[in-house]
Parts: sequence; structure tokens; C-alpha cells
Amino acid sequence: MKRKHNTWFVIILLMGFLFSETVYADTVAAVTPASQMAADTTVVQKSESAEKEQEEGTVDVKEIVFGHIGDAYEWHITTWGKTHVTVPLPIIVYSQTTGWHVFSSARLEENNGSYEGLSIAPEGSRYEGKLVEYDAQGNEVRPWDFSITKVAFALIFNSLLLMIIILSVARWYKKHPQDSEAPGGFVGFMEMFIMMVNDDVIKSCVGPKYHKFAPYLLTAFFFIFINNLMGLVPFFPGGANVTGNIAVTMVLAVCTFIAVNLFGNKAYWKDIFWPDVPWWLKVPFPMMPLIEFFGVFTKPFALMIRLFANMLAGHMAMLVLTSLIFISASMGPVLNGSLTFASVLFNIFMNALELLVAFIQAYVFTMLSAVFIGLAQAEHEEKKEIKTEKEIRELNN
Repeated sequence: MKRKHNTWFVIILLMGFLFSETVYADTVAAVTPASQMAADTTVVQKSESAEKEQEEGTVDVKEIVFGHIGDAYEWHITTWGKTHVTVPLPIIVYSQTTGWHVFSSARLEENNGSYEGLSIAPEGSRYEGKLVEYDAQGNEVRPWDFSITKVAFALIFNSLLLMIIILSVARWYKKHPQDSEAPGGFVGFMEMFIMMVNDDVIKSCVGPKYHKFAPYLLTAFFFIFINNLMGLVPFFPGGANVTGNIAVTMVLAVCTFIAVNLFGNKAYWKDIFWPDVPWWLKVPFPMMPLIEFFGVFTKPFALMIRLFANMLAGHMAMLVLTSLIFISASMGPVLNGSLTFASVLFNIFMNALELLVAFIQAYVFTMLSAVFIGLAQAEHEEKKEIKTEKEIRELNN
């Protein structure tokens, strides 16, 4: 039964990621100005900007950077001349007026960004880069969008890859009874990796009740780690900015928030609403309880922002360094050659650094989650008062 519960937990976690992608896209589109929506590029806009760049001989660094870290309805691989090499992804949309629409994103490119009454919102729109439909008055209406976008596709692919790796290791142990032989090669490496996270991070931070939380924390660590690594792969199906998407880190932070507060003991809640501080900090104005209660929400928020910001910054830094080669192309062979050499060196350094950051960010997120869970599980020991000199002498003896 325990294995079934862990399997269902992983499935629910993956569904949460996919649902958050849809809800987050709608929310950001509704409240974010157009200048902040530049990350959402469309097929038509890419074609026009590429032709303009070829004519002018310039490179739009902003479009390259935001086009990479943003989401899209297709996976753009490269541009060969005037031909865009892309991988079309499924569009799944529900409209309250016309019902369900399921088609390939290639149909949008063939029809200049419109298909079956659905269109890509133009530049300057509040839904820029997203699928919209128009009502009788010509107003843009955002339908329910369940499309498998670039980030969603990378999320599913990386999750399946992680499941294949873990299940292949589990299959080896199933075929080899305990104490029959020591695992070697990749299985031995994974055993060392898993036991390191379990013993050095989860067990030491959570405490005696770590068994209950180990499945989630191990899943969170390896999920973040493999998505960080796949984000550094420069070719399809790698390179997607999954952990640099705030919707993904938000779901992970919410899972930690639930694990901390749903399973917190009485001592944890007592420290929040009646902490062990002088009484004048609690009554008549509950200053410390308010601070502690506010901390319940700031801890997962810090987890979300830390992972999001670090991975996003790494992707942007490498893209900007790479763009130096093309920016300096019109500055002469000497300057272009020197900047190209410097760009390659810095990119090699940044890639090596990002490999380390990929592990560190997964480690830090798991460790902090384990610490927060452990603090919610800790039992306070009652202080024993020594009242007589006889008890003091007995203790000294």
C-alpha cells in the first residue's frame, strides 16, 4: 500500500504542475503589462522579426533571451535561412461559445496565427502571445487553455525520464535479493546519491519521523535536479527553462507548505500563536504571534523565489554572453574575434558553474524544506526544576 500511495503522490504532483501552468498563464496575462509579457513569442512575430534582422544585419538580444526563458505553443529549434525549424505542440482549448478545440500548433503558422476562430493575441494586447477569441463587440476573450506548451512538454518529458531512471534502479534491486551482491555502475551511483540525500539531508533535518516525508523530499530533490540538468542541454528536448518558471517553483513551494502545516504538531502551532517570549510582546497587541503567523507564508515564498530567480538568472546570463558574438559581428574582425573568444570562455565557465548550481539549488530546496518540516515535528522537552540541595548532591555524585 505504501508504494501505491507514493505513486499516487507523484501523479498528483505532476497534475499540479500542469494545472498551475494553465492557471498561472491566465493570471499573469490578466494582471501583467505588455512589457512584462515579452517572453511569450508567437510564430508570426518570430517570422517578421527574423526577416527584419536579416535585412538590417542586427540581432534582437531581447527577443532571443525572453523567447528562450518564456513559454510558447511550439518548440523553436533553429532558423535555417528563412525557414524556422520548430516542433509543433498540441493546442487544447475550451471555449464557452464554440466548445473544445484540439489541433496542432502548426495550423497557426499555416494560417498566419489564426485557426478555428482562435488567434494569437497581437503585440500590445493584455494577452500578448496567448490564444484568444473575439466576441460580437470585437473584445478579446481568453478561453480555457490546456495546451501542451514548451514548458509543459519539457515538464512531462523530464518527469518520465526521472521515472524511467528510478524504476530501472528499483528493478535491479527487485531482481537481486538483499545481501546477494553490491550494485555497481549506474545503479551503485544512484544508491550512493539517494542515500546521501536521505541520510545527510532528510534524516538529519527532519528527525525521527523522517520516513513519512522522505518520499516527497526525495521526489522534490531529483525532480529539481533533473530539470536543472536538462535545462543546460542545448538541443531538443533539452534547454527548456522549467525550474526558471515561477509556476513550477510555486507548486513545489505549496507542497512544502502543505507538508509543514498539515502535519505540524501542537508544539509547532503553540510557538506560532503563543510563542515563548515576554508577555508584553503577546498582549494586548499580539506582535510576535502576527510575526510568526506571517512567517508561515514567507518561508515557502522564499523557497519559490530562490529557486526561480537562481535558475532564471543562469539561463539569461549564458544567453547574453552568447549574444555578444553576434552583437559584435559588425564591429570589425579584431573586436569581434576578441569578444567571441571571451564569450566562449565565459560560457564554458558559466556552464560549469551552472552544473554546480543545478545540484546546489536542488540540495538547498530539499534541505530547507526538511528543516521547516523538522521544526514543525519537534517536541519541546520540559525543563526539570531542582528544588532541594539533596537532589543537587545526588546529581553531583
